[in-house]
Amino acid sequence: MTHSIELVRALVLLAAANAIPVIVAKLTNERWAWPLDFGCVLRDGERLFGSHKTWRGLTSGLVASTFAAWVLRLPLWVGAGFAAASLVADATSSMVKRRMKLVPGTECWGLDLLAEARLPLLLFARPLSLDATQVAVATAIFVTLDMAFAGLRHRRWL
Repeated sequence: MTHSIELVRALVLLAAANAIPVIVAKLTNERWAWPLDFGCVLRDGERLFGSHKTWRGLTSGLVASTFAAWVLRLPLWVGAGFAAASLVADATSSMVKRRMKLVPGTECWGLDLLAEARLPLLLFARPLSLDATQVAVATAIFVTLDMAFAGLRHRRWL
């Protein structure tokens, strides 16, 4: 039974870190969408991270995951660190996609989801009491749910 609780806690942290920035972006439109890369363009003519990575997303993901940790009675540093790892992995995958000349918002399932799910799950497996099987199961569930709801990210909400 405790294995289920640990798995749910990990999935809640993943959802908070990754879904809340999307929801906040949809609800606020372009407000507070300051680019995480400050508009930096590299020699290849592409932005460092692209237009979809913002300080608003980073902040909302960190706050949401930290709050989720508090609700789940986990140390706040676990929630904040978990979100930071996930969001840094997400920004890094965006940087790689920019080098591949993919437009912002392009889905690259293996690169995007595995990085933003696996990195925090592996880094925080011990504080979350996750074993290797639970990390694999949490990753699979996250990837499946993300793929199922991908259409909502690309649809206009308001």
